[in-house]
Amino acid sequence: MVLFNFSEKKEETSSCCRSSGYDAESMAKAENAKIEGASVKVLGSGCVKCNQLDAATKAALEQLGMDTTIDHVADFSQIAAYGVMATPALVVDGKVVSYGKVLQTEEVVKILQKVR
Repeated sequence: MVLFNFSEKKEETSSCCRSSGYDAESMAKAENAKIEGASVKVLGSGCVKCNQLDAATKAALEQLGMDTTIDHVADFSQIAAYGVMATPALVVDGKVVSYGKVLQTEEVVKILQKVR
């Protein structure tokens, strides 16, 4: 009676990246987008919570008199490049400052004052 048969090993031919639709080129583009200059980004699929964070961020930028555009990133390969597993997320100057919750305008103001 053989309990373990180690002579037959199956080779895995697919990687997690290929099975989920990400390829090396899209990941490289996501890394380059992450490094690009000073900016404010909202990461998320475009759901209600993502839109609420976007609106709170716009209001915070107006309160502070900052003339910065907000990029809304919905591409999951770009979101993954930031290491974000829960959206919505807020990224300021390439650094994730909040993820997984909707911030109020006052909270975004405090974060922007601290980061910049």
